[in-house]
Amino acid sequence: MVTLETADNALKSFYLDAVTEALDMKANPLLAQIGRSTADVVGKDVKKLVKYGVNGGIGAGSETGDLPSSSSAERLTFTSSLKNLYGTIEISDKALRASANDEGAFVNLLNDEMQSLIKSASFNFGRMLYGDGKGLLATVTTAKGNKTFVMDDVRSIVEGMVVEFLTQDDETIVGAKQAKIVSVNRQTNEIVLEATDALGNVEVGARMYLQGAYGYEISGLKAVFENDVLYGVDRTDKYALKPYTADEVGEISENAIQTAIDQIEENSGSKVNFIVCSWGVRRALAEYFKSFKTMMPSMELAGGFKALSFNGIPVVADRFCPAGTMYLLNTDDFKIHQLCDWKWLEGEDGKILKQIPGKPVYTATLVKYAELMCERPNGQGRLTGITEA
Repeated sequence: MVTLETADNALKSFYLDAVTEALDMKANPLLAQIGRSTADVVGKDVKKLVKYGVNGGIGAGSETGDLPSSSSAERLTFTSSLKNLYGTIEISDKALRASANDEGAFVNLLNDEMQSLIKSASFNFGRMLYGDGKGLLATVTTAKGNKTFVMDDVRSIVEGMVVEFLTQDDETIVGAKQAKIVSVNRQTNEIVLEATDALGNVEVGARMYLQGAYGYEISGLKAVFENDVLYGVDRTDKYALKPYTADEVGEISENAIQTAIDQIEENSGSKVNFIVCSWGVRRALAEYFKSFKTMMPSMELAGGFKALSFNGIPVVADRFCPAGTMYLLNTDDFKIHQLCDWKWLEGEDGKILKQIPGKPVYTATLVKYAELMCERPNGQGRLTGITEA
């Protein structure tokens, strides 16, 4: 007979490894290329000692002259807090009791919940990879009452999300929290939420974030390329810590990409091993090679993903990559620093499933404490303003 204890044990012993594998290796092609490490985790923070420049104790001289004086490479410490990443499932008491005498129905119940969790987590963690840690989903361009809004971009928005709105000064709009998105029109960038009077206070310019996530997401590529202060280090005058960028590229070409790759290698010694771009940029790149009667070869990546190949470098398209943008990365320079891999939150009694007070519903929560860090920002590149196909 299936019981609450049976469900608890199944989540612990069977589903945890499967979910961990899915979230780490199959959620996103870029994420699957990035290694994971528990090194450099100190308390609630990640502290990474990085070097830039070269050892200055090298030189040439006469037989009787002074030896070169020693001088170590420049060192500094990147510091960032571990981010709290959560994924929650719910199972109603009614559903649990209905499957009590049917193990097949019980397995289907858990499978459905876990697949839903994986889908939701994959979407959000993939989105975070391209953010700056603040968690901005989109900005309101037109407000149409207390439930309908036109946004500047809806790539990071999907039905079912629970969101909140902040003003342009990042102040919480009272009452405009825990609003559920019920519809997304990807042609007009219009979204519809469950109507509340408080949403009438949301004006043009308001910013939308996932519930409670403002400022608590991992530091993604936008932070690496745009933040003046990265991992606690002000790099305003530290050009050795700034990535390569080229704006207003226009028509994509082999020369534009190879020039960027050469510049990155010349400036940092880093070798680009992964290219990610928007869907339109990938189409434009394929069309460019097609115009020369050449087809770009394909290749298989970790996690079962497929990619095009540019001179042996995988090229993948990602829905969260900004339009007209291509990132040229060395994934060896990135690490997911984590306190541990995905774990279930357990109560004092060791139980995973807990009843929500006052409701006939049990809930279980996956948690991971981690931060994405790039130890060599100048080994990365970005092309923007590419004409899409």
